[in-house]
Amino acid sequence: MQKKLTIAALVAALGLSACGDTLGEQAVIGAGAGVGTAAVLGGSIAAGAAVGAAGNVAYCHAYPSRC
Repeated sequence: MQKKLTIAALVAALGLSACGDTLGEQAVIGAGAGVGTAAVLGGSIAAGAAVGAAGNVAYCHAYPSRC
């Protein structure tokens, strides 16, 4: 389980570190990170995609200088 959590954290961090320039890119990159994390943890792929997309878009809009 520890290995899965480490991999999931790495996938999420890498996915969110590449914010994207447009809203669409931000959503797709976030969704990819969410899908990867959900797959590693055995969760819902659709929920992972939705949470990842929303999270990355929100992060990029909250901290535009970091994207």
